[in-house]
Amino acid sequence: MDRVKQLAARMSLRKPQVESLNCLDKVAKLVEWEKKDEQAVMEDLRKVQAQFPSVEAFERDFLSLCFALATGVGKTRLMGAFIAYLYTEGKSRNFFVLAPNLTIYRKLIADFTPGTKKYVFKGIPELESNQPRVITGENYADGIDVLNNNLFDNELHINIFNVSKINTEVRGGKSPKIKRLNEWIGESYFDYLASLDDLVLLMDESHRYRATAGVRVLNELKPLIGLEFTATPQTESNGKAVPFQNIIYQYSLHEALRDGYVKEPVVATRENFESELYAEAELEKVKIEDGLFIHENTKTELAVYAKQAGARLLSHLCYLSLKISNMQSCSKRCLSRKK
Repeated sequence: MDRVKQLAARMSLRKPQVESLNCLDKVAKLVEWEKKDEQAVMEDLRKVQAQFPSVEAFERDFLSLCFALATGVGKTRLMGAFIAYLYTEGKSRNFFVLAPNLTIYRKLIADFTPGTKKYVFKGIPELESNQPRVITGENYADGIDVLNNNLFDNELHINIFNVSKINTEVRGGKSPKIKRLNEWIGESYFDYLASLDDLVLLMDESHRYRATAGVRVLNELKPLIGLEFTATPQTESNGKAVPFQNIIYQYSLHEALRDGYVKEPVVATRENFESELYAEAELEKVKIEDGLFIHENTKTELAVYAKQAGARLLSHLCYLSLKISNMQSCSKRCLSRKK
């Protein structure tokens, strides 16, 4: 049975996830699956561009592709499908997953850990008998996982790290903890990862940290391939949006709404509001403040419901706090530009 169809059925993948997996399948069959020098990477680019003209450049010293899917479509499950595909096809058993912050970092650890509620590899026989080993920013320094590597040659290793923590560690030109000597293995964990000939880099919500110092350090890992996942395939430079050049597949919010994967947005309005009475900058501030009020009100309602129903509260509040933090940052940038 075709591997893509097999995984699509067992993981109940949605249309955009299946189409993304098909793209990876084509690329995996198109290029030589080994570490390459600069000239070979450029040759890979030409091969990929012949089938996927949207890929203008890899933007790195290795094969790097972006999958731009609207929020709510299921990027974490897609990452799981990519890992399962590359592992079951014998392409790789070592993966390095980057999370943009602590909240998503913890969520990814839970989703990739066997036995958890939203474990992404349920129903895949190859990973039932040989469950993945999840290595995190907390347990990698023990060295035990690396030592066990020699005992289990077919074991799947998923390294999950919080890039915001790495960014903090490299401030002032310092070396991150992952690059420091580990007495258990006689080298740094970074050097160990860089020595692997089948390392695959996966970047969740990559637009948030794509150009940070931490990612520039991690680029030195020179993986076989880098896979980016984001709903916003662009960065901001001097007040202007700079689109990613390595987009191989894109599934917009419009398409997600059309196909029913994302709920229809609800517009909040003020009764008898006269916008013409406000200057442009003041109007923007009012809109953002109203948005924050709605989020805080929803947060309070969730807290009341959780108390009455005996439900868990933390995941909802973390998500809302993250949204509010993003809106506040957006507000500051927006108002500073207006001035």
